[in-house]
Amino acid sequence: MSTSFTSMTVSELQAALADGATSADVTRTYLDRIEAEDGVLGAYLHVDPEAALERAAAVDASGKAGTGLAGIPVALKDVVVTEGIPTTSGSRILEGWKPPYDATVAARLAAAGTVLLGKTNMDEFAMGSSTENSAYGVTRNPWNPERIPGGSSGGSSAAVAGGLAPWAIGTDTGGSIRQPAALTGLVGHKPTYGSVSRYGLIAFSSSLDQAGPMARTVLDAALLHEAIGGHDPLDSTSIDVPVPVLAECARRGAEGDLSGLKVGVVRELGGQGHTDGYEQGVLDRFTEAVALLESMGAEVREVSCPAFDLALPAYYLIAPSEASSNLSRFDGVRYGLRVGDDGNHDLDEVMALTREQGFGAEVKRRIILGTYALSSGYYEAYYGQAQKVRTLISRDFSAAYADVDVLVSPTTPTVAFPLGSRVDDPVAMYAADLCTLPASLAGVPAISVPCGLSDGLPVGFQVMAPALADERCYQVAAALEAAQDAARGSRFLDQLPRRDAEPVGGAA
Repeated sequence: MSTSFTSMTVSELQAALADGATSADVTRTYLDRIEAEDGVLGAYLHVDPEAALERAAAVDASGKAGTGLAGIPVALKDVVVTEGIPTTSGSRILEGWKPPYDATVAARLAAAGTVLLGKTNMDEFAMGSSTENSAYGVTRNPWNPERIPGGSSGGSSAAVAGGLAPWAIGTDTGGSIRQPAALTGLVGHKPTYGSVSRYGLIAFSSSLDQAGPMARTVLDAALLHEAIGGHDPLDSTSIDVPVPVLAECARRGAEGDLSGLKVGVVRELGGQGHTDGYEQGVLDRFTEAVALLESMGAEVREVSCPAFDLALPAYYLIAPSEASSNLSRFDGVRYGLRVGDDGNHDLDEVMALTREQGFGAEVKRRIILGTYALSSGYYEAYYGQAQKVRTLISRDFSAAYADVDVLVSPTTPTVAFPLGSRVDDPVAMYAADLCTLPASLAGVPAISVPCGLSDGLPVGFQVMAPALADERCYQVAAALEAAQDAARGSRFLDQLPRRDAEPVGGAA
């Protein structure tokens, strides 16, 4: 099986298509790789080879392959609705549901000429940090199949890192793009809230959910971001501003000149005196990456954001509260699973039976927690207080950005942990989002870029910027990526074990 296409970046695929390769050949190579290896990784929930090849052939026939994104395969997290294609959000309650419309993200990628490979696995309703909460099985990390690939966009991260897609769409509510990207050695960007349409994303927490790119390089992520970004009148939270020229910012950043850039190391996120829960290898790689930025002309200083210490409890009150409201629509009446509709149960009983069998344990936990936090007598004590903390976090960001251009931290406190090791410890699982939550709560952009290995597993470096300054994330991430690639003499994913080996076989 040829792996030449599957080891290329999107930029290289564009050049190959422009030079005479066909989208059908590229797509067929990826489909062969999926067939050979996804039995181990469990990255996809739905793949339709016939439809993908038909789409690729149409692009080839149009003569547009290699122009822009035309002819490039893509994978979508299964929270992005796609007309006529099963979309489950990783839940039994939506098993077999085929939406009657496309999400704006899906529609924009189709209009750009991309070829949909399939829908990727995820934690149910995006609730999780390991992709172990999917109703359809776990996803495994290509670096080590006994480790988690992160979550909730773990299917997308495993697909891209494992060579089963050149890039993919994930969604980030509290870190679900950046955290899996960090744990699988990818670039993952959470755009400014409202700068990418949420129309057609199955809602978890409406004030936090945001779609974004997951890719092998910073430039590829920027190209994908440009394709999906921009104002959408179908989304009431969409910001009516032009999409920045992100790819050009990435190219400039790769030149390695950060003179005049002020970088703030967040004390509360692995900084001095705040290292409890952080693995030493993660801190070492982070420190080395900061030194690289400094060597390229950046001015580095430590910045304190005290309210960041409260991000974890605030998030796990706000997000479940919004989830308890959003998931009330799954009632066994309008669409999806219906249990107990045999004439022996009234409507309330059908609804209760459907939700009992349709929702998994983590979703039920968050619905109960959110409903409690919103209940009479507790709303102000819990949800109201959490929203006040959210305001304090936003103020900390604003104060920091008065002195620096970007903030940096590790993306995750640890490398990928073993499958099953935190399933029975929700608090330990939630701690995986420690570094990513502040940017989500404030709605500011943040990117994760690989910064080396610890015990043979990837470590992520997070860059955060002010709202609507996504280009700063790409500039700094591209500079770091280029400097590290030059130092090691190869791209980061070239270190991935068995990357171009024969299919490993076996069952998930």
